[in-house]
Parts: sequence; structure tokens; C-alpha cells
Amino acid sequence: MKKIFLTPLILAVIIMSLVGCTEPYALQTSNFEDAIVIEATITNQFKKQEIKLSRSYHLEANEPVFESGATVYIKDDLGNRYDFQENNGKYISTSEFQAIPNRNYQLHITTNNGKSYSSSNERLTTVNEIQNLTTSVKTIEGVHGVEIKVNSFDPTNTSKYYRYEYDETYKIIAPQWRELEAFANYFPPGSNPPGEILLQARTAEARICFSTEKSNDIILTNTNNLQEDRVNYPIRFISSSNHILRDRYSILVKQYVQNLEAYTFYEILKKTYDSGSILSQNQPGYFLGNVKSENNSNEKVIGYFDVSSYSEKRIFFNFNDIFPREELPKYPYNCPDVTAENEKEFVFTFCFNIRDQNCKGDLILKWIYNRNYIYGGNYISPLEYILYNMECGDCRSFSNNIRPSFWID
Repeated sequence: MKKIFLTPLILAVIIMSLVGCTEPYALQTSNFEDAIVIEATITNQFKKQEIKLSRSYHLEANEPVFESGATVYIKDDLGNRYDFQENNGKYISTSEFQAIPNRNYQLHITTNNGKSYSSSNERLTTVNEIQNLTTSVKTIEGVHGVEIKVNSFDPTNTSKYYRYEYDETYKIIAPQWRELEAFANYFPPGSNPPGEILLQARTAEARICFSTEKSNDIILTNTNNLQEDRVNYPIRFISSSNHILRDRYSILVKQYVQNLEAYTFYEILKKTYDSGSILSQNQPGYFLGNVKSENNSNEKVIGYFDVSSYSEKRIFFNFNDIFPREELPKYPYNCPDVTAENEKEFVFTFCFNIRDQNCKGDLILKWIYNRNYIYGGNYISPLEYILYNMECGDCRSFSNNIRPSFWID
């Protein structure tokens, strides 16, 4: 499954920014058009809802520009108003609320330069819970792995259109972690030797960490061609050699039931970046959402105000649960136990004889001080230090040592 580092909506904005017509047109930065970008989904979760506002931007720019200083609120058909406040690059509702069935909701935005925008009136879609997540061993296009499917069923046959996201969290156990941690203690200038290595008991968790990654694709499915409104959709496929499965893995699947218009918007958006490179000669151009300018009917606005029912479900599994007779995936870094065959790669002698090429005292002090390498024990002599890349013995160097509140071992 392809991953990108921009949200799909922002990716489409890049295209829209450079394509100023509805006909296919070769991408040229000179055609840049400034436009507001709106990412707004509210659900039936009782929580503080979030809305993102930004501006379209050139391909040369590194990231979108946050639209600051706007007045943002949602109003329902009973006159209730839900205000949003700017907070760390988002607009977050000042109080918790949830979308309620059979009630109309409309998004209102006024930017700091006085431009106003509003959405069409939208209603909450059918509330439909995820029933379960299942796993099965598959070989897909020659790759052996585990397929994770999401299952749901709407007996009223009115949900029909589904969008999915997922967060995957995996446990990491550093294979060369040691209870003792090495520190470089430099002596005053001119001292001989220039310093020493001190070993101290660790005071922070560095062996077990947890990493979380979010889906970046637009994941859509519908049940239009089925007799029943029943979803059995492959949300994720992971190769059995992928290190994220090595210790313990969890996935949280999020289901949004959409109406036809919202689904169509996201379907076009998906085709925009699934069709290939955004630098290809044929681009779909600008397409309308359900948010429009109140000041200028010709102004282009990118985005959609979506009112979706929401459901989520999480599962955990260990590698051996799925692949009981297979070897664990390799750790993502080169961290083998030291043997006579590989000792030259990991063993260094702590001495300072400039005539002896085996003396690496200055380098060892530097590496430990700069945290380039980590102490992995002594080899044959007390002056022979086993040094690994930091990632081998301290998972904090690339992950997070805070155990998630939802985690179950």
C-alpha cells in the first residue's frame, strides 16, 4: 500500500494550485492560484471536533501555510452554535459536542482578511459499528504476509459508502540493550589519557519502545453492487518480513460512513494522486466540494465539510500468533551478537598509543560523548569495548519509550 508524506487533500491542492482550468493541462508553477483549503469532518463522537485550514502552495514550498486568525464555527438547524479556536495549526471546538441524527449542520468560516465561506447543510449518516477485524495469511503478488480485514454490516442497507483510516502501533525491543550505560568523562586539557569511560546503571527506559504510524492513503469502499450492506474489506497487508511485526503489533481501524456526495469527492481526490506522478502531463484539474465563497462565486475553494458517523476497533497480535513456524523479521538495524567473525566491526580497544593502529581511545570517547554508538559490553579484555549503533541498544533514538495507555501485552 503506497504511502505519502502529504495528506491526500493537500496533495490535490498542489495540483489545483498549478492547474487553473477544468481541462487537462500540463503542470506549470507559473499557473499558481492562491486558494483556501478546508479539511473538516465532524462525527457522532462526543469530543472536541477539529478543522484544518490552510492555503494552496507552490510545488517548491516544503509545506502548506496554515490559515491563521480565522473565525470558525458550525451551526445546526436548531440555532446551536459550536465555536472553534485556533490551536497548534488546527481549529478545535471550544467545547465537546457530537453530530446528532436528523439535524442539519453548516460550516462557517471568515478569514482574517474578511472573506467568508459556508458549506451546504449536511446531516449525519447512518450509524454503523465495525463488527470485527480479522487476520489471515496471504500471498499477494508474490509477497507472503498477513491481511487485515474490516467487517461491518448495516441491516437497514443505508450506509453504503465508507471511508477508512488506521493507526498502527508496534512494540520495539532493542536487541543489544544493556543495564549499564556508558558515559565519556573528559579530563582537563593536556591530560594523558584525555578521558575515561564511566559505566552507570540506566535510569530511563531504553529497551522497550512503541512507534505509531498513521495511514496516508484515501481508503474507500462501497456496497452498491452487493445484495447486503456488508463490508469485508482488506484494510492493510503487511509482509511477514516487515520489522513492525517483530515484537507485537496493534492496529486501530477508523470507519467513517459517508453520503454519496462526500464519497464522490474523496473518490475523485483518490484518483488524483493514485493515477501516478503529480508531474505527469495529464491532470484532473480543479473539482468542487461543498464549501463556497459568500463574497465571490467565482473563487475556487478546495475542501469538503463531512458529517460522518464514526466507529473504531483495535486488535493486537504477536508475530507467532500469525506465523507460528516462521523466523522473526529482522531488526531494522544491524545488531548481531559479537563473534570472532564480526569482531572487527564492533570491538574497539580503549588505548591511546598513536603507534598502535588498534588503539581507538580518542574515537571511543568521541563516539560515546556524541551518542553515535552505545556500550554493548566488554569483549575479551576490560579495555576492549563492544560498541553498537545507538539504535541497537537504545530504542529512544528512533522511537518513543512511553507506553501507550491502550497497550495490552
